[in-house]
Amino acid sequence: MAVIPWPLKNVPRHGTPASSGASAPEETAALASALIQSRQTILPKRLAAPGPTAGELAQILCAAAHAPDHGQLTPWRFVLVPAAARPALADVFAQALQERDASATAEQAEQAREKAYRSPVLLLVVVDAQRGDTEVDAAERLVSAGCAVQNMLLMATAQGYGSALTSGKALKANSLRALFQLAPSEQAVCFISIGTVASRKAARARPAATAYVSTLDPHQGVVPGF
Repeated sequence: MAVIPWPLKNVPRHGTPASSGASAPEETAALASALIQSRQTILPKRLAAPGPTAGELAQILCAAAHAPDHGQLTPWRFVLVPAAARPALADVFAQALQERDASATAEQAEQAREKAYRSPVLLLVVVDAQRGDTEVDAAERLVSAGCAVQNMLLMATAQGYGSALTSGKALKANSLRALFQLAPSEQAVCFISIGTVASRKAARARPAATAYVSTLDPHQGVVPGF
């Protein structure tokens, strides 16, 4: 995978005016901003074939390795669920529903099963609370996993695919833990779905940074904005 060299060349220094056109950092920042802002959750039912090729999927998975990871623990892993394994996952979804709701109808069970067949690429995100240095807090491990997942979503977006994260009560089911052979210290966090966008909803409005950023002022305490 290509790596952007840093520091970037042709960067104006010491007040020297930039040459005509955007500088390399500006162009890179604009590209990154466009990519980030173009990422949108596309529900699995709106994802169709074809999915990423083997090479594209490898790019997506390799992107995860560049997430922040204190102590290089790699406290997360991903389990690919290919087409041949979808029936087993469908059975688990239906069983998990019956376990938490004995009154679930056959139609509801079938709806639960159907979720296993959505999207060409399906991965389970697993986080280990004890891998490596146990002094590294579980929250930090989850943050690292979130960064790894975001890297993957952005790579899929850059390749032209849609993606989504899905969760649900089935993630805590013993049958799912058994299917994916999770260790006692491991937690199934969510599923990642990737595929070609068949349809999409209008992009949702995003909050301005001032809505969620404040500044610690030495005299006034925490004040709004930045």
